[in-house]
Amino acid sequence: MRRREFIGLIGGTAAWPLKVVAQQTGHVKRIGFLLGLAENDPEGRTRVTAFREGLEAAGWTEARNIRIDYRFAGGDSDRVRALARELIASAPDVIVGQSTPVVAALKLATSTIPIVFVAVNEPVGQGIVKSLAHPGGNITGFSFVEFEMVGKCLDLLKEIAPGVARASFMFDPDLAPYFSSYLRQIEAMPGRLGVELTEAPIRDTSEIEANIAKLGPRDGLIVGPDPFTVVNRAVIIKSAERHRLPAIFTLRQDVVEGALLSYGPDTADMFRRSASYVDRILKGTKPDELPVQAPIKFELAINLKTANALGLDVPLQLQQRADEVIE
Repeated sequence: MRRREFIGLIGGTAAWPLKVVAQQTGHVKRIGFLLGLAENDPEGRTRVTAFREGLEAAGWTEARNIRIDYRFAGGDSDRVRALARELIASAPDVIVGQSTPVVAALKLATSTIPIVFVAVNEPVGQGIVKSLAHPGGNITGFSFVEFEMVGKCLDLLKEIAPGVARASFMFDPDLAPYFSSYLRQIEAMPGRLGVELTEAPIRDTSEIEANIAKLGPRDGLIVGPDPFTVVNRAVIIKSAERHRLPAIFTLRQDVVEGALLSYGPDTADMFRRSASYVDRILKGTKPDELPVQAPIKFELAINLKTANALGLDVPLQLQQRADEVIE
């Protein structure tokens, strides 16, 4: 019996998770990961998967040499702050944060733990970093939308729905105040297709329906990507469908869920690339030595079923340019 117990003990030791063995030898690095979306959100799952892929390409694998503590705020500002404090208290080696509220809460809570942000708009204008080339302090990362992309969305909306004469830009002004500046810059540009641009500010779901309901037959909608509109995209998609309103979003996932059209950065690519910064920081590089990067890959997606329901004949040339066409 003693021999059998000894063999069982040896076997049990061999079967210990690699993570435990690595921890004992001091090789495990800890990463905090705070996403503004809900844990069961398909877009959130895509981002987590892409981040893991990027880490594995750099030689980091969960249960071997890293541990990732995941947190999901689900668009709740109180939860964002609580989870930020919780992650900081756990003292990880580096934190990855997505959305302006998340990064703002992390910045407030620590000036020492390295932070890599992903998909954050206007990081300089919002005071997250000092400059794109030299972020300063403990934060760097990957920006998301520039005003030129909003202009491109307007062009695409007009191309798919030529009858649009006015376009409302929907966003939460508390979470994304810079969008007002974007619209002023676009309006100042010559030859903007003769489409009138207006703001459609929203702060709760009731304002989504109220804003869309007052739009007319020659109106279109551009949905700005901020934490509130992304979390509540299903409400916006359904309201636009109910009022037969052509609308363009930013994320490919929006089109998968029924939106007419989307154009914007490939978020999976951005999260995959963010792993390279995490890798370098874990190997000793300071965040200030890593310049803020802009998106390099964009996606155009079209939902033909939604187009047909709106009575829109999508030009073949536009379909051929699209990265994904959903029938």
